[in-house]
Amino acid sequence: MADIRLLVDCKNNLGEGPVWDVREQRLYWVDSTAGEIWSCRENGRDVRTHYVPTYIGSMALRESGGAVLALASGFALYEFDTQRIEYVGNPLADQPEYRFNDGKVDRQGRFFAGCMGYDFHPLDVTIPRKPSGKGSLYRLDPDLRVTQIDTGFICFNAPCWSPDSRTFYCGDSEHKAIWAYDYDLETGKVSDKRLFVSDAGYVSTVDGATVDTDGFIWNAKVLGGRIVRYTPDGIIDRVIEVPVRNVTSIMFGGPDLDILYFTSMGRPMRGIPPKEPGAGGLFAIHGLGVKGLPETRFAG
Repeated sequence: MADIRLLVDCKNNLGEGPVWDVREQRLYWVDSTAGEIWSCRENGRDVRTHYVPTYIGSMALRESGGAVLALASGFALYEFDTQRIEYVGNPLADQPEYRFNDGKVDRQGRFFAGCMGYDFHPLDVTIPRKPSGKGSLYRLDPDLRVTQIDTGFICFNAPCWSPDSRTFYCGDSEHKAIWAYDYDLETGKVSDKRLFVSDAGYVSTVDGATVDTDGFIWNAKVLGGRIVRYTPDGIIDRVIEVPVRNVTSIMFGGPDLDILYFTSMGRPMRGIPPKEPGAGGLFAIHGLGVKGLPETRFAG
């Protein structure tokens, strides 16, 4: 039976994007709307916090040290010791109703990040609250060139790749869907987009995702208090009820990559107050009998 533990009672506004680093044996995650980067050991100890000046959608560690960030104000490189930021491109400069959200690195060391519309807490009250549905997915290459990969997103989430890197998955919380694409690892290009999973008719909707060594996809169901495992054919294989309704993102970690960590949301969402103890905390699930895949560092 799965053992679910509150690991760090960090009370994040919007905990997101857990990343387990096999080199450091640390878990990183972000508080997206607080502009914070958190990290800890596998057991929740040695908690550290770093700061950024704006919303942070996602991050990945760099091969050369530090991190690459997808901030509201664009892609950036970050040094943890000095908290120095080097901006490297903002493809959203002409789309003020959007900011970067979820992101992840492919197995060639390229950083993919997609957009979401400012919904309930825009930085500027003059920004329209209903995004156009033209948010995009971008690829940041190691030479720091930015390429648009796809568009039509409202709240991009759930990027991950199959173990053989031939399939790329991503989702949209507003569309309540996860799609699959054919993926060319050599070029970083996608093709043949098709529906993988639909949450239409469910209370919950898709949020962060990861893939295990068997090629099954795990997805956090925000608003629904569940984590769902899907077969590569999109069939529900396993459902885990978790103690917080607004579970946001997941990642396998630990020395054997067999601990499923998940982040959560502490701020109210759509009028739903955070009544559960531990809302906004970092949790760990032991005893699943499943292992994840190591995350690649950004090669730039």
